[in-house]
Amino acid sequence: MPILNGKHYSRRELEQRVGHLSQVAGVRMMELQDGPEAGVRIAEVRSGSGLRFQVSLDRGMDISVAEYKGIPLAWRSPNGDVHPSFYDPNGLGWLKSFPGGLVTGCGLTHLGAPCVDDGEELGLHGRLSHTPASHVETKTEWTDEQCMFRISGIIRENTLFKHNLVLHRSVEVELGSSIFTLRDTVVNEGFRQSPLMLLYHINLGWPLIDEGAELLLNAASMTPRDAEASKGVTTATTIPAPVPGYIEQVFFHDLESDSSGFASALLANKKLQLGLFVQYRQKELPKFTQWKMVGEGEYVLGMEPANCLVQGRAKERERGTLQFLEPGEKREFIVRTGVLDGDAAIDQFKQEKNLR
Repeated sequence: MPILNGKHYSRRELEQRVGHLSQVAGVRMMELQDGPEAGVRIAEVRSGSGLRFQVSLDRGMDISVAEYKGIPLAWRSPNGDVHPSFYDPNGLGWLKSFPGGLVTGCGLTHLGAPCVDDGEELGLHGRLSHTPASHVETKTEWTDEQCMFRISGIIRENTLFKHNLVLHRSVEVELGSSIFTLRDTVVNEGFRQSPLMLLYHINLGWPLIDEGAELLLNAASMTPRDAEASKGVTTATTIPAPVPGYIEQVFFHDLESDSSGFASALLANKKLQLGLFVQYRQKELPKFTQWKMVGEGEYVLGMEPANCLVQGRAKERERGTLQFLEPGEKREFIVRTGVLDGDAAIDQFKQEKNLR
């Protein structure tokens, strides 16, 4: 049974108390109307626990605005939820329409640094976040005494004579829960082998990240991306106050998975007594990148599970680590994101997942 306001309620008990389920939770479809955001379809989700988030249906079904009991969880760039028609695929043009938000998808056939691979010029982070979903469907499903809200859709990345990949995505959250799950299946519907690169760019912002907050991991090792990141190795997982002139630092962590095959990362803010965790199935997502950007106005921590690093497709091919999908092949990915409310919940999660 769902827990609402600290108490378990059966379906019938809840129906006795509300005129419609939307009084406490549900999914509402809407469309943004102003400026560069005009025309972007949104599915707003309220779980009933205090968790509220928006799915940008025309932005690869990314998770944009997100909050818990009125506290913002995600960093937001000045761009907002820009309509995908503004996408600039060249070089670093992706940054011109990167909204931040809680989860931004990168991929599907390339991501990371701009490069030239196999004669193809590739810009930053790929097309996924700028591709509208089709066949969008929302469902509210009761199974016994559990209620699930589900938004599903299809995102296609196709280039004539090259790739034809289809991402089947569903976003799920239970009534009364503070955890949502992305269930993704990528299918190669073409007749050629296709590169597959997928990264979940999870962007946490103030006040969740603030001076004294910590990123907690169970990692066997950590590698700085470059010389700039090497300067911050000893303080990589701690958050300072905003730093004037800060240059981004990126770290690659080799996380350990638990007995169920999931790896975990947790941002803990003891001042707020609030934490946000990410769990993902490591078999399909063996890499974890930390993006630390704590400059003024660009005050964000990125937690990024992926099937590759962020140095570009050419570098993955050179290392022999580039993944492929054969014609007709499919691959499934699971990523959970959740809020921990209170020191006791944070400490229990840390202990269970051996985070430090």
